[in-house]
Amino acid sequence: MPSSPSSLADPVAADVHWATTDDAEALATVLCEMAAHYRQAPLDHGRATATARKWLGDESPAYPHFALAFADGRVAGLASVAIAHPGIDLERLMFLKDLFVREDARNAGTGRALLGFLAGHCLREGIGRIDLTTEDWNEGALRFYDRFGAERHGQKVFLRLSGDALRRTL
Repeated sequence: MPSSPSSLADPVAADVHWATTDDAEALATVLCEMAAHYRQAPLDHGRATATARKWLGDESPAYPHFALAFADGRVAGLASVAIAHPGIDLERLMFLKDLFVREDARNAGTGRALLGFLAGHCLREGIGRIDLTTEDWNEGALRFYDRFGAERHGQKVFLRLSGDALRRTL
């Protein structure tokens, strides 16, 4: 009986690292799939690669923005983060803007590997917490974060300035 090709959904250990310019194509692949998942306009892969290369080239190693997970040599997911400097509690925090796992890599430990990588970075670098948001309709993400003991905080309201509202602030 012939063996079936390996799928990213097979349980495999994910290799996670901070993205560099060498990872621009892999980052673009995940960004394109992410846009489709969130029902956004399709991204042109070539343009996404060029943009990813610029973003990654502009970043310093001290301020990483993208962690990429690879399984079986293929990009499996990403975490997009920002590090904020001390606020009133004098502790830096990591804001997890996006954690996305490609459809064929879900339920194989990729999300856990990405979150573990970020937590390890925080603990090594003295970053006191990871703050994040997710859509209220994204039950899978809510269950995922609940498994780690993430606390839901209702005291903040997520707001956004974009488009005309952004221009009105000038």
